[in-house]
Amino acid sequence: MKILPHRLEKAQEEKALRSLTKEIADEEDLLRQGGGKSGRERQARLGRMTVRERLTHLLDPHAAFFELGIWAGYKMYPEWGDLPAAGVVTGIGVVKNRSCMVIANDATVKAGAMFPQSVKKVLRAQRIAFECRLPVIYLVDSSGVFLPLQDEIFPDEDDFGRIFRNNAIFSASGIPQIAAIMGNCIAGGGYLPVLCDKLLMTEGSGLYLAGPALVKAAIGQNVDEEELGGAKMHFEISGTVDFLEKDDQACLERLRTLIDMLPMDESLPSKSSPTETERSIEDVYEIVSADGKKPYDTTELLSCIVDKGSCIEYKSGYGKTLITAYAKIQGIDVGLLANQRKQTKTGKGEIEIGGVIYSDAADKAARFIMDCNQTKLPLIFLQDVMGFMVGKEAEQSGIIRNGAKIVNAVSNSIVPKITIIVGNSFGAGHYALCGKAYDPNFILAWPCAKYAVMGAEQASDTLFMIQEKAAERHGKPWDKDEAGRMRDKIKKRYDEQMDIRYGAARGWIDAIIAPHETRESLIRMLHLVKRAPLPQRTFHTGVFQV
Repeated sequence: MKILPHRLEKAQEEKALRSLTKEIADEEDLLRQGGGKSGRERQARLGRMTVRERLTHLLDPHAAFFELGIWAGYKMYPEWGDLPAAGVVTGIGVVKNRSCMVIANDATVKAGAMFPQSVKKVLRAQRIAFECRLPVIYLVDSSGVFLPLQDEIFPDEDDFGRIFRNNAIFSASGIPQIAAIMGNCIAGGGYLPVLCDKLLMTEGSGLYLAGPALVKAAIGQNVDEEELGGAKMHFEISGTVDFLEKDDQACLERLRTLIDMLPMDESLPSKSSPTETERSIEDVYEIVSADGKKPYDTTELLSCIVDKGSCIEYKSGYGKTLITAYAKIQGIDVGLLANQRKQTKTGKGEIEIGGVIYSDAADKAARFIMDCNQTKLPLIFLQDVMGFMVGKEAEQSGIIRNGAKIVNAVSNSIVPKITIIVGNSFGAGHYALCGKAYDPNFILAWPCAKYAVMGAEQASDTLFMIQEKAAERHGKPWDKDEAGRMRDKIKKRYDEQMDIRYGAARGWIDAIIAPHETRESLIRMLHLVKRAPLPQRTFHTGVFQV
């Protein structure tokens, strides 16, 4: 049977996205191995579990663990070697039928030392826990700050000390925190467990502000580790430790018992019959291409994600390059903003490019965001945006003014916000559709997502033209071959930086998810954000350009 060309192309595009998704999943499996065989052997010699083994014992069996920031630090510290998952595991798991944020050092990676991205990863996990009012479990096994990079870790408002400040704020806000020291806890890091509500410690672990060598150097005192900061000393003499446990297994069992004393969790997804979608979630691989270049009808993408028959498009005939709609996801009411990636036509018959935000679309989106805040609907942003429209007509239409309306509305929103980057995320379009700087409760991305001020082609061409004009202005000879090589070099660098793994390493997103996991991830996140009480203030935008 002869395969039609368009069907063959569609099959190849689907295969490409599935292949990229598998590549990401395989790399994440490697990251989960932490420091590898030598690190695991070291933990075994010390009679300790690895961080992943600890999670297996701590979390309820068969309950999904929503891991955050697994790409943190990826390829960021080549001079210091690999840093899988930034040496710390963070994620939302279920313990005794209660959703909890878990923050656990991986001592197989640089002895659990904290790098700059390790700190930022912990701070992001704390922020999510605070916003969702999640109990926090800390599994501490760390040698402290990575000293060669101390200047990037120590003093600033988003550095190491902020973790302890957050511990105190959590406590004052009534959010439970339980820490278990299951190895080393050295120097300033000791404040984290002591600022928690309850503190457990295993035999053979150490908690001290300065180790024996530093004590000897500082005050000339000779003291061994157990006498200085051992578990028995802290349990019987300093009174710092609440529960002394024999080993990791006993400690994790005690943790589960303590979590079981917390109030029941009403926010876990119910086990009721799942609702249907119009199309299978697997169809997303047919709709969206891996390279982000293929136009598609975004309403088809939505039909794979939202409950069947629930989608009501708002102002469907106006500002068509942005879809605004009310819908349900597993019965939960939401407001959706998504870029329409196919070419559209205005009521006046003008052609508009898919994925580009025009003045009318910006105006509509701002109005929709305001309405969702008025009715307290969570907002979900599905980004595949090339940016705002440029040119004389766009500027005269007030594109900056109308774009500012979205930014204002998003910035002042009081309802939960969840962002998923399904394709491109370029320029101010990223900002307007609730990018990382606009406080989404969660921000996730597909494997094909791309982050940048603009596309690689546009960036390299723009810089090429700037250099050409500069040479003309100064009367210098223009070497087109050299300029061409420079353009290729810039494009290559942009392509590398647009890869979503680059952004994930720097904490610009919380996780990379497989496209077919989008609906389930949204259901999980919507239940989590329901835990957070809405701010006391009402929605208000201040001065609004009209």
